[in-house]
Amino acid sequence: MASSRPAARGDLMASAILGLLGTRGPTSRADVARALDVSPATVTQLTKELINRGLVAELEHAPSQGGRPARLLGLVRSAGGAIGAKVTADHVAIVDVDLDGTVRSSTTYPFNPDAPNALDALGHILGSAVDDHSGHLLGVGVGIPGSVDAQASGIVEAPTLGWSDAHVGPVLRSTLGVPVLVENDVNTLAVAERLYGKGRDHRSYLVVTIGRGIGCGIVVDGAIYRGAFGGAGEIGHVPITVDGPLCGCGSRGCLEAHIGDDALVRQALERGVVGPRGTSTGLRQAADRGDATAKEIYREAGVLLGRALAGVVHTIDPEVVVLLGEGIDAWRHWEPGFEPSFRGHLLPARRGLPFAVEPWDEDKWALGAAALVLATPFDAANAAGDQGRLVRERLHAGPDPVGTTPGRGPR
Repeated sequence: MASSRPAARGDLMASAILGLLGTRGPTSRADVARALDVSPATVTQLTKELINRGLVAELEHAPSQGGRPARLLGLVRSAGGAIGAKVTADHVAIVDVDLDGTVRSSTTYPFNPDAPNALDALGHILGSAVDDHSGHLLGVGVGIPGSVDAQASGIVEAPTLGWSDAHVGPVLRSTLGVPVLVENDVNTLAVAERLYGKGRDHRSYLVVTIGRGIGCGIVVDGAIYRGAFGGAGEIGHVPITVDGPLCGCGSRGCLEAHIGDDALVRQALERGVVGPRGTSTGLRQAADRGDATAKEIYREAGVLLGRALAGVVHTIDPEVVVLLGEGIDAWRHWEPGFEPSFRGHLLPARRGLPFAVEPWDEDKWALGAAALVLATPFDAANAAGDQGRLVRERLHAGPDPVGTTPGRGPR
């Protein structure tokens, strides 16, 4: 059976153990070894060092099924937390989280990405969050609706924000003085799944979002697949018709132009389901009330999504597909079209592929961004680069003697 995490090696291993105990809670040495795909002897050696450094402690015995009961390991104290930010076309959502993914606080700030000083304004917003953080801050993660060249550098192309060659990472690192990781927002959700969701049990999976846009995070062998320039997974811009509606990317016939929120509202207006000021919420409410036309709009969208996603499955061959996003509130109306279309377009051997639909709340976008920071202990592929190394150094150092460290510090 495939192990649930990519193997950690070398100087990553101690960080991986700390991260595992933080995200999963008290765990036996044997379970740590299985989760990280390393030998029990290696875990015993490294946990001894972590115990001596005061970062890990032996706790109560685990229930025994026969034989000598195992001792559980746990963090002596909170080893650290992170701040996550999701940037949109009109606001920034921020969460402050513990290592186990528990959200301490969440806040939303108005934001205008078109303003000449937009990056400075973003730095000011995040600076306030860093200053307000109480505890040991490991770093800041930022999710962007666009392509990012690399998490560590953070150069962004985001047409929906009006950003081209935007130096998000360099500006924020200079302003905040802490490690900053920047990534496509759907990829951040895929990272969060690896820490706290379905990805804990699978090495290869897809995270597909429906809502304002249609996106896909691709995880292969436990690592995000980003493509040559950070743009992998843009399934919303797969052309599905020759001369369809105009998409925000400038092309016609993209999947997103047919089934994104704006497209569904446009169809609802054309078919008389909503008025000129209609919204996606109004469309969903009409379907919930049993409006046959509203339900048909969602069913047709489900058919198109299922067909397109079957093609992605044939290309990537994942173990599971996870569906989430703002549009999940209406999933019961999507599903009658989606499931038969999805199954029907898969090869016979893949028709049993499981998919999971997860509940949604807006904090998940920002939690995903925070997960960029919290996942660095498992970053065997070095996706986070030098910024990941700085996060791990902070994790290894632990809190100062009085239990807190300043939010901003040396880069």
